[in-house]
Amino acid sequence: MKVLNWLVAVVVLGAGSALADSANFATLSLSPGFSAPSGTATGYTGGSFSLSAIKNRDRNNNMCLGFAGDPEVPDYVVVLQKEFPRLRFQVKNKAGDTTLLIQAPDGSVRCGDTTIEALGLSAGTYKVWVGAPTAGVRRDYRLLIRE
Repeated sequence: MKVLNWLVAVVVLGAGSALADSANFATLSLSPGFSAPSGTATGYTGGSFSLSAIKNRDRNNNMCLGFAGDPEVPDYVVVLQKEFPRLRFQVKNKAGDTTLLIQAPDGSVRCGDTTIEALGLSAGTYKVWVGAPTAGVRRDYRLLIRE
């Protein structure tokens, strides 16, 4: 019986970590010198979850605004294989404003409208949410990550 309980615990814990690393739209794995297509993904807004519930203000005291799909599952998981001195996260769309929230492996947060210039990024897994200023508004977009 103890072996069965141990196996159940391993399966449940393994599923939890897989869920934590899942993304609504894409997982991007990037190393310095990556090609433009490797740092490009598509998606859409439309959720009713307020990004300010993750963090009201980011590490630079910027307000975290907008509405996204799910607080537990980010739109993107970005795995940085090595540290980057600078990365630019930009959302391009034709329909209107979007917002961004990036959560670093240490839990710190960066927030912004449409573009975030992130400096001094360590290797690790980053979670990215793209939001709309109004809950439930669908906006198709492309996420561009560039060095």
